[in-house]
Amino acid sequence: MLQCIKHVLGNRLFIVLEFFCLCILTPGYIIITQSAPFMFAFLWGATLYGYLILRVVEHAHLKNMWRLKAVNWGNLSPLLLRWVFACIGMTAFLYVYDPDRMMELVFDRGGLFLILFFIYPLFSALPQEFIFCSFFFARYKPLFGDGMGIVLASAVTFAYAHCLYLNPVAPTLSLLGGIIFALTYLKTRSLAMVTIEHSLYGNFLFFIGLGWYFFSGSVNQH
Repeated sequence: MLQCIKHVLGNRLFIVLEFFCLCILTPGYIIITQSAPFMFAFLWGATLYGYLILRVVEHAHLKNMWRLKAVNWGNLSPLLLRWVFACIGMTAFLYVYDPDRMMELVFDRGGLFLILFFIYPLFSALPQEFIFCSFFFARYKPLFGDGMGIVLASAVTFAYAHCLYLNPVAPTLSLLGGIIFALTYLKTRSLAMVTIEHSLYGNFLFFIGLGWYFFSGSVNQH
């Protein structure tokens, strides 16, 4: 019975249909219905689905997905350098594009920022990187290969999912971030590493004020 289920789940047609439903249809539904306030339900639902699929089809991948040994100075040093330059770029962009939001969350709702600073890595960055890196690379390798093809597919899908915030900033920055995160995962194959990297970028976004464009509450103001 289990072998039969694995055969069905591993069938190329099933994988194509799953990709369409999970990565195109579901974000499209959220965008059209403006369901961004329920984003975490969709996010964690997709995470649970991905976990169950990998547990049945790619159990060995689950056992090695964290790869904590990859979190070393050799990998962290270029990551941090890239992050510093990205932070300078994001700050300059916000200063020109929407200066009124500069440090808005920190000054106006500092308590909320502190809460976000600690919960964002676990409740947002981690499930996103599980879906768009760990799950995506293992599950959709038959469709996109195991090189730049899957990096670009992951990044574009990641950006498309962020269209739910109904502004041009979120998907644009998410495309750039998605490429960065996917390249890091391609190099390290470490969920721990990309979660750390995503958390650094995400927390800085909220710190500087760009986080407003990645907040479901902003949808109600369009």
